Amino acid sequence: MVKEQGTKPVAQNKKARHDYHIDDTWEAGLVLVGTEVKSLRAGRANLVDGFADIENGEVWLHNVHIPEYSQGTWTNHMARRKRKLLLNRAEINKIERKVSAKGYTLVPLSLYFKDGRAKVEIALARGKKEYDKRHTIAERQANREKEQAIGRRLKGRSD
Repeated sequence: MVKEQGTKPVAQNKKARHDYHIDDTWEAGLVLVGTEVKSLRAGRANLVDGFADIENGEVWLHNVHIPEYSQGTWTNHMARRKRKLLLNRAEINKIERKVSAKGYTLVPLSLYFKDGRAKVEIALARGKKEYDKRHTIAERQANREKEQAIGRRLKGRSD
């Protein structure tokens, strides 16, 4: 049996980077059932409405949609069930201290396989105001225009 190497991305949460200021990130393992793993290996998941919460000293992932496995039978999983995240005690304590501070939440940024094991990247995030979102969009647009102008200038020299 050949062991998997490297990372294989499954899902990204681009909306999180738009809606939140990202402070810290952690990589956590996921407790999954068999049909969830098969569904993830098929590249199917949605992190958009997901968030993590700390309950009784454990970190749980809520509202992440992993669709039912198409070849699954009565053993299939519920698509939006809460899933336990695997972190060590020091990380959980650090996260719990920071989340208890005003305005912070835990959001999943990406879901991927690393060396054959399902991992989720969670981030400590603070919500952006509407003007922050507009500023981010304007900044991205300005950078895009700048890169295009540089590209046109360099292309003009080579001709």
